[in-house]
Amino acid sequence: MEILGGSLAVPSVQELVRDQIVTVPSRYIQLDQDPPVISPATTLPSIPTIDMECLLQGDSQPSEFKKLHSACKDWGLFHLVNHGVSYSLIERTKSEIQDFFKLPLEEKKNFSQQPNDLQGYGQAFVVSEEQKLNWGDMFYLVTLPFHRRNSLLFENLSPSFREVLEAYALELQKLVMALSDMIARALAMDPKEMRDLFEDGFQGMRMNYYPPCPQPESVIGLTPHSDAAGLTVLLQVNEAQGLEIRKDGIWVPVKPLPNSFVVNLGDVLEIVSNGVYHSVEHRATINSEKERLSIATFYFPNLKTEFGPARSLTNPQRPPLFRRETMQNYLKGFYSKELKGKSHVETMKIAPGLEKAGNTS
Repeated sequence: MEILGGSLAVPSVQELVRDQIVTVPSRYIQLDQDPPVISPATTLPSIPTIDMECLLQGDSQPSEFKKLHSACKDWGLFHLVNHGVSYSLIERTKSEIQDFFKLPLEEKKNFSQQPNDLQGYGQAFVVSEEQKLNWGDMFYLVTLPFHRRNSLLFENLSPSFREVLEAYALELQKLVMALSDMIARALAMDPKEMRDLFEDGFQGMRMNYYPPCPQPESVIGLTPHSDAAGLTVLLQVNEAQGLEIRKDGIWVPVKPLPNSFVVNLGDVLEIVSNGVYHSVEHRATINSEKERLSIATFYFPNLKTEFGPARSLTNPQRPPLFRRETMQNYLKGFYSKELKGKSHVETMKIAPGLEKAGNTS
């Protein structure tokens, strides 16, 4: 199995909080972050909401496709309602994730990341002993395709957790494939190109635990970044708010919406759309009173797939803005350094004029 990256071992933030610390260790202090937006909700722009049932009705709902196109183009993110994933499965998934993070540290250590492997309990994007750390713990698993899983991690899961993750992974795969078809239509892209890109795709799940912090304004739960994936489907496990996106230069909070997913576009779709759509820069903030849990399901093209601007969206008048790369190489580069906004997708851009010389690979 190919190694996509690893992360240095770091202390469990959940355990730091259990020790009832009053002062945050210096390695977690990040005073250079933009402060959270403190503004009346009425003055903030409203996150778009897309109805999956309306999209599936096809030609009878052209307005929903216009809304989808606008959400992808102007926001890179939207709430998805009437998505078809059963309420009972979602509630069981939430319950199992909460139970996992309630386990004693010694039991969670049975799932610890191994050197040079991102899968497991720990942290990601820690590449040096000097860098600042995020205020949160994660449990990351590759869920599809089956042959890329870490079988030992899955075998250590409780039978109920394993069963739920199996069902949730397959339901999310179906949802993403249907949604990618809709996005291709909204983008006026050849639907076969989109299907070929994501069929036999690579799926990973990151379960996040963000404990409360005595100095929430001095830490960050997850550094501002865009996802390397094509699409990310986020389930907010509890009602604690913390997800924020950068929109027109300000940070906008994404309030949890009952019975919905938050769907955000990743770098792959920015590149495939040739810059028509944008991966959204986002972060996780912390509060002083309540823990926050979430599970992000990332869906990528097959690791061996080479991706770039869709050929149906480029021509001499609209030349490619990005070079082509395999998904595997893109991810290796992404996981090899600290998170830093949208810096990694920037490495894929073609300098103006070079596309005429054929430098697209």
